[in-house]
Amino acid sequence: MAKHVIPRSKPAFDRFFKNNVDYVVEMTGGPDPVWTHIPPGEVAALSAAYETWSAAYTPTLSPHTPAAMAAMKTAYVTTGKVLSRFIQVWFRGFPEIVTTEHLWNLGIPPIDAILTAASAPMAQAEADLVFPGIHLVELLKIRPVPGVGVSPPSGCGVRIFYVLSGPPTEKYPFRVSGAPSTGSQFPYSVFTREKNHRFDFEGESGNRIYFCLRYENSKGGEGPFGPILSAVIP
Repeated sequence: MAKHVIPRSKPAFDRFFKNNVDYVVEMTGGPDPVWTHIPPGEVAALSAAYETWSAAYTPTLSPHTPAAMAAMKTAYVTTGKVLSRFIQVWFRGFPEIVTTEHLWNLGIPPIDAILTAASAPMAQAEADLVFPGIHLVELLKIRPVPGVGVSPPSGCGVRIFYVLSGPPTEKYPFRVSGAPSTGSQFPYSVFTREKNHRFDFEGESGNRIYFCLRYENSKGGEGPFGPILSAVIP
């Protein structure tokens, strides 16, 4: 499958696949289609591949058998090849028609964006919050948000931005009275290349902690802020 394009996560793959099919149908349909370079048979084959994938994937969204899981994995490989070929032939092969804007709408990074990914990560980062003890908050499984941008290169790390509610202290003089709306409103941060990171907020029990993560690399490239995470410190 096309490197850096086809999502490995099955929910992200489903969203990506459906978005591609819907976009192609929209751009090639109607009395005056925007795209005329894609034969109708190719559009129909892509739509049929998604239907095959959806028929195998949907049963795994509820309690299911090992056979259903095996069928879904097989469909992921076979229909993913159809989608990958379509991208390479009808999107990549016609850059004068399928513009950079079209590619971003499809969730596909332009070639130049792939080649320069080291200077600017495009994925967002998220994590799970757990509480291993009193005043301890740990971020587990730091990972890319599924389906958002290109997966970060292996050399990327994550900067964890954070801010607390409650009265100011010498250690944390800057506080918030409500939830931040953007990552730029977080005054404190730490950088890590690990998948987990633990904070000890001694004396802050009962106050709320907010986190926002961003991929960064050694060349100074900064990715977009991820979703804002929040919890009450135990």
